[in-house]
Amino acid sequence: MSDRSKLIATGKPFKFDKKYDTEFERLVKRYPSRESMILPALWLVQEQEGWVCEEAIGYVADRIGTFASKVYEVATFYTMMNLHPVGKYHICVCRTLSCWLRGKQEIVNYFRDELNLTPGKTTEDKKFSLEEVECLGHCGSAPVLQINGEFYENMDVDKVKKLLATFK
Repeated sequence: MSDRSKLIATGKPFKFDKKYDTEFERLVKRYPSRESMILPALWLVQEQEGWVCEEAIGYVADRIGTFASKVYEVATFYTMMNLHPVGKYHICVCRTLSCWLRGKQEIVNYFRDELNLTPGKTTEDKKFSLEEVECLGHCGSAPVLQINGEFYENMDVDKVKKLLATFK
């Protein structure tokens, strides 16, 4: 599991590109206060960059008109926010009881043994990253993986092997 309290600085200023700046301006009109835009703005950062860096925290705070500490609190609270660069295929494995009871750990062990990939890490070629996350909300079809936002249910090691072959 990655350390969710540490942010990584890139050393470069962050700014929304034109597409995400337009989307930010569209969304901000829908919220009762600018501060309620923290989570949507962080989501836009992550869509643009793939992850949320330290500079983006400050940028979002400035755009919204709040303290960077408030944006930081939201970014570090939700496991869906990537606080470090992730692989081309970011794999999230549910770590809660339903998935654990139905074989989640065998899947995590497969990633470790076959890809040398452990939770919180990225493969050397930057192709895959792995993270264990809180409930993905598909308990009736556990174990569940999420890869780049798409859900895969009723998984086992054989299904994971076949799925990963489609990403090569």
